[in-house]
Amino acid sequence: MKDQEENDGQHLEERTTESQASQLSPIAEKAAQLLDALSGVVIGQERVIHELLTALLTGGHVLLEGVPGVAKTLLARSLAGVLGLEFRRIQFTPDLMPADIVGTNVFDFQQGRFHLQKGPVFTNLILADEINRTPPKTQAALLEAMEEHQVTIDGVTHRLPDPFLVVATQNPLEHEGTYPLPEAQLDRFLMKIQMGYPEAQDEIEIYRRFAAGQLHLALQELKLPVVLSPEELRTFRDALGEIHIEDKLLAYLREFIDQTRSSPELSLGASPRAGMALLASARANAAIEGRHFVIPDDIKRMAEPVLHHRLLLTTEAELEGSVTELVIKGILETIEVPR
Repeated sequence: MKDQEENDGQHLEERTTESQASQLSPIAEKAAQLLDALSGVVIGQERVIHELLTALLTGGHVLLEGVPGVAKTLLARSLAGVLGLEFRRIQFTPDLMPADIVGTNVFDFQQGRFHLQKGPVFTNLILADEINRTPPKTQAALLEAMEEHQVTIDGVTHRLPDPFLVVATQNPLEHEGTYPLPEAQLDRFLMKIQMGYPEAQDEIEIYRRFAAGQLHLALQELKLPVVLSPEELRTFRDALGEIHIEDKLLAYLREFIDQTRSSPELSLGASPRAGMALLASARANAAIEGRHFVIPDDIKRMAEPVLHHRLLLTTEAELEGSVTELVIKGILETIEVPR
């Protein structure tokens, strides 16, 4: 009888695993299609696209950091295109006001009443271009939208469309006329993705396409086929809860987060919310790679983009030339990987 119960339990577990795999396999297939579609437009940025898709699956917002001319705007616009999402772009400037983002109530003299004139934040995917060029008061206009997917105008709360994603950009080299993002704002971003120059062969391909008239200096209107619908995206996000993570991996994750708090090179370590963001990203990475369970490499893979902007180096570490990426890598190397 006992053997029979064990066999029944084993068969049930196998059927559950097969069911999970069948639910999650479309995610890997669609992710591969999205990667192909976006890589055909934004050449040589496969790592960036992979991390952007991971954030998309988790429902998190992204801060894209890179010098001008590496296709940050093109990538955000292309992502909206392949998802069939409404896209709007806000150019952040020093004179931008909160009402320019969320909207305002305007008096209609003909009808004798106020009506809401919605701002560009009422969209699916919003590109906050050069977000660090506007004062903190205006930056804060996005806080409620990013955290709660709603905005409050004159005391009235208005829900934003679903899905809602903010992709913000900033130039790492420019400091003149910029306003550093406060920690509260940075923490709203699931990831900070570093977007660098393409490899040599990829850059040659860019020039080849430009010479053939397939690329243009000015950003052209794109007509990309929709690969993933908003309804499918919502289904995939719900399915991520089926990604299994063992207790020993949760302990591994917690030890990593804890060591950021005690590192002599960091004045600010990772919070429990940062740990949850890393867990969610690891699950999404597993799904993209076609697995229904998390492995240590998922956590390692997503640690840098998820934690980079949440950690602060000490003054001494900065003077010694240390960088956050190396601190994260060093901590991971000291922790025993569970087997």
